[in-house]
Amino acid sequence: MKHSLQASSDAAPQPVPLRRQRDYRLLLSARAVTETGAEVSRLAVPLTAAVLLGASPTQMGLLTAATSLPYLLVGLQAGALADRLRRHRPVMVACDLVAAVAMTTIPVAWITGTLTVPWLIAMAFVVGTCSVIFRAVNFPHLATVVHESQRTEALAGFQSAFAVASVSGPGLAGVLVQLITAPFAILVDALSFLLSALLIRRVAAPETHTPAPPRGMWTEIREGLGTVLRHPVLRALCGSGTTINFFGGVYMALFVIYALNVLDLPGGLVGAITACFGIGGLLGAAVVPRLTRRFGENRVLVCATLLFPVDYAVAALAGGPAWRSLLLMSTTAVTSGMAIVAFSVCMGAITLRETPTELRGRVNATMSFTTQGVLTLGSLAGGLLGELLGLRPVLWISAAGVLTTLVWIGLSPLRHSSSASTR
Repeated sequence: MKHSLQASSDAAPQPVPLRRQRDYRLLLSARAVTETGAEVSRLAVPLTAAVLLGASPTQMGLLTAATSLPYLLVGLQAGALADRLRRHRPVMVACDLVAAVAMTTIPVAWITGTLTVPWLIAMAFVVGTCSVIFRAVNFPHLATVVHESQRTEALAGFQSAFAVASVSGPGLAGVLVQLITAPFAILVDALSFLLSALLIRRVAAPETHTPAPPRGMWTEIREGLGTVLRHPVLRALCGSGTTINFFGGVYMALFVIYALNVLDLPGGLVGAITACFGIGGLLGAAVVPRLTRRFGENRVLVCATLLFPVDYAVAALAGGPAWRSLLLMSTTAVTSGMAIVAFSVCMGAITLRETPTELRGRVNATMSFTTQGVLTLGSLAGGLLGELLGLRPVLWISAAGVLTTLVWIGLSPLRHSSSASTR
């Protein structure tokens, strides 16, 4: 099938529906398999470290941090690189292949008796770095594959792949760990990276990106940072995403221990609540394209923001019989999952809309640097506040804190329903 999104003529024909576009289906399939593989490794790698290698709490903390640390170390540079490139797909394929090799070394080292916790940490860092670079170049690449009018729907499709993986992945991981042990379950993640590389390699859309002229890495990084800081919409999006993720990190640092020790919920029910979040994500991905077509990305994003404190407040209020806590928290987890997906999809679509083509890689990298990097700070703050104030008060702090996202939006053009570019 030939790529359907050619330059429009004076007649401006309607683009072919995404579900019928071969290139988009390939990208979506690649995202689906890698997200599923990541869910398997999210369980199998810590189990390998803790159960088979006897990792200490400090080593487990380093292992967790190794996956997100690349956002802080190379996130901004990856964005500058993405804007310099004329072709993005070769870099995406290379990132997948390097990640596949890194994950394959873990079961190989286990077989040969040479696997250590430092090696797991190193491989987690390598895969995390590949993920950061992949996401940096994938953002501007999407604009060459998907028509401008379909980007919100395309981003929603990617979010649905993540939601499906978050629902089905943990169960698959548990089965694989039981059947073939944790180190060999990691091979599934390696195979998912390899399959993703093969799928992306088959994308046929011509890459029309015009590379930005190199002017020095730090000069280009400053341009990306400056664009986000000066642009009222991008600044508000970045501030909102950072606020949401910081207080989300605070909440998630304490959620499991709060559910187990304060609400006395069995571990299985805690897992069910988490699965409800993924179900909400699926529902959100299904309805967001329709909502944005009717109301616009700005209005949908604002409405999603209003829902964020609900999940935290209900958790803080929960108590009494386990069935009641489960019912309330499962319901709000579905709502929260829908809100997160709606916000993420609209944030991506608005960022594409508002960012000059030659700066998309750097702007996206700046967004990722702040919104993903702050998760570590939120988790550390959550643990510290939980020790000082107790668990339930910190949930209330999270609810109040995430509500301040409305300040970022209220002081920006995002408060208006219009989706017209403010550039």
